[in-house]
Amino acid sequence: MANESSYAVFHTAAGWVGILSSGNGLRRVTLPQRSEAGVYRELGNPEQATLADNGFSDLKERLQAYFAGEQIDFPDTLDFSGATPFQRDVWRITRLIPYGRTRSYQWVAAQTGRPGAARAVGQALGKNPFPIIVPCHRVVASNGGLGGYSGGIEMKRFLLSLEKSVGIR
Repeated sequence: MANESSYAVFHTAAGWVGILSSGNGLRRVTLPQRSEAGVYRELGNPEQATLADNGFSDLKERLQAYFAGEQIDFPDTLDFSGATPFQRDVWRITRLIPYGRTRSYQWVAAQTGRPGAARAVGQALGKNPFPIIVPCHRVVASNGGLGGYSGGIEMKRFLLSLEKSVGIR
């Protein structure tokens, strides 16, 4: 059923991560947290969802490999319910940014057909519920600065560094 939600919480080399999904796809992925409690806070304390420890095994393994420094693809289906059409466009375009590469907020805005909307792109990325899957950490300022990041600049720096340390295989 499309309304059924399930979640998983697991450990990676970078910390605890959580996944929340509906029957329509992923609804939320957390960035690494220091504790399981931090993941539950980030997931919104999913009381209405079912714990699916054995579910998500493929995605859990891919996220663990990603945080261990491997180049991984995330073709997972995303549940965009609740997102605006502009957010959906921004997130879809951001998913196209190759591993280990960056693009500017202005570039993403131009790809949406709204070249003057770089600030709006930043706001849409700030609401991205799918970090890593929608790699918003790969979007930087036109001047080469990091710009913002909902997980904090240190996390953005960490993720960019993690991806640069792996060569194309």
